[in-house]
Amino acid sequence: MLDMNSLKVGTVISYEGAPYVVTFSQHVQMGRGSAVLRTKLRNLLSSQVLEHTFKHGDKIDEADLIRTRANFLYRDKDEFYFMDTKTFEQFALSIEQLGHLASFCRENSDVDVMYYEGKPVSLELPKKIAFKIVQTEPAVRGNTAQGNVMKPATLETGYVVQVPIFLKEGDTVIVNTEIGNYVERA
Repeated sequence: MLDMNSLKVGTVISYEGAPYVVTFSQHVQMGRGSAVLRTKLRNLLSSQVLEHTFKHGDKIDEADLIRTRANFLYRDKDEFYFMDTKTFEQFALSIEQLGHLASFCRENSDVDVMYYEGKPVSLELPKKIAFKIVQTEPAVRGNTAQGNVMKPATLETGYVVQVPIFLKEGDTVIVNTEIGNYVERA
């Protein structure tokens, strides 16, 4: 059993008999009442997103998931294909099941796959991953006159992230996979 203070982004809970992942959480202090936790939950089976407010005394069940290691093989349109590293069994996850994590799947990279009732339902990625910049505009002297010190850069997975203007094509950057922003140069 979890309480509302242990619900963070990425926590997987059992809510109304289905597994949900917390995609947003915010503690809110009410005027004279106790604090509540506003959350957005994404159903791992149907990808449906709902908003729910947990009160201070609410007890939340942790989802009964099995985590196993898998290798990301390739992407075919909206399907992502993986291979279990122990059983060598191949399976696919849709772009809807992966959500924003689809932007950070690189071929031949190892990921943790979450199984619910014997079926793969989602991934768990490291919080920070290094990616190579494949396309970005070159920095021009005087670009900082308006205070704009960031520019868009396309990563090897096709994801576009804002990076500092001193970075160029071929550089490696570390990206936060939870919120999808630039952290530092690798």
